[in-house]
Amino acid sequence: MNRLTTSWGDHALTRFPEHPRDPLRAWDAADEYLLRYLAEPGAPALTGTVAVVGDRWGALVTALAGHPEPGELVQITDSYLGREATRANLARAGHAEGRVRLLTTRDAPPARVDVLLVRVPKSLALLEDQLHRLAPALHAGTAVVGTGMVKEIHTSTLTLFERLVGPTRTSLAVKKARLVHTTPAPDLRRPGNPWPHRYALPGDAPAVAGLTVVNHAGVFCADRLDIGTRLFLQHLPSGLDGARVLDLGCGNGVVGLAVAVAEPGAEVVLTDESYQAVASAEETFRASAPPGTTARFVVGDGTADVPDGSVDVVLNNPPFHSHQALTDATARRMFTGARRVLRGGGELRVVGNRHLGYHVALRRVFGNCEVVGSDPKFVVLRAVKR
Repeated sequence: MNRLTTSWGDHALTRFPEHPRDPLRAWDAADEYLLRYLAEPGAPALTGTVAVVGDRWGALVTALAGHPEPGELVQITDSYLGREATRANLARAGHAEGRVRLLTTRDAPPARVDVLLVRVPKSLALLEDQLHRLAPALHAGTAVVGTGMVKEIHTSTLTLFERLVGPTRTSLAVKKARLVHTTPAPDLRRPGNPWPHRYALPGDAPAVAGLTVVNHAGVFCADRLDIGTRLFLQHLPSGLDGARVLDLGCGNGVVGLAVAVAEPGAEVVLTDESYQAVASAEETFRASAPPGTTARFVVGDGTADVPDGSVDVVLNNPPFHSHQALTDATARRMFTGARRVLRGGGELRVVGNRHLGYHVALRRVFGNCEVVGSDPKFVVLRAVKR
């Protein structure tokens, strides 16, 4: 557990789920830069409604909750894990439950925002969607401040703030972090929000050719079927009538949809920690699943809420990054969780880049692993619970 020192207190912060040997902190230099700026003379007063968007692990709202003259604090996040980290960090800091109003990217934003603090996300699309959704709540006196690492703030980032909020400038870089200052322009003529995107799956996608995918902002591969999923669709298990199938880390739901279409007797559960992803999966099913097809959609921490030995097949395309940090920790947690929830003889199928070496982790967790499909870049692996 690491400690973040701010002008309003010293806070012990963790990511979620908490692990004593996690080498990654719950904040970075961009969070520190913003908090230092807000404590300086002449910084915006944190009164009225203060909306904090994209606060990755709750570091910003946990620190700001100790401000001597705080307004109503609202956190808006796309991450279930980030939201749970925020709850834990606020409780550890001694803040009363309800001190911060926790909203997701699928909730209606506040009707009026007096201070908007934006932790620039990795996804430019997610930033675009959020600025579109929040712009009507801004007024001429709203203070808008963004923060991010230099590698996260590009010309396109600043263009979005200019186009959707108003005149924008950046600060000098400190510890490879930068601030974005934007002045709302109430008479700004904004284009319509382009999200969500919809596209038809290609003709060579087994079971789902020509069907429509709905992609909300921030969900992987917004306008096309990615090549890893394309390979995965060619190597999904068959004979799943009556089986319970878990699409773990479902993204926009294409894999789960393919199972539901090809195996209408299967019970399909789609889960992801991203609220945007689960909304995409649900709308993809609504747009494309045949009549009578049923599926369940869950936002959560992987397999945490799935009973032991209750699933026949787990399908997984694990992420290999946590925001900007490259890590296989999420994949390893998914593999371990998959083994726990599988029945004896049940199988996990995984698609991933060849260079990630998932076969090593799968052999360690399951004691076995075989290749069921591959191309020059990706591999589909199968591990069985014995």
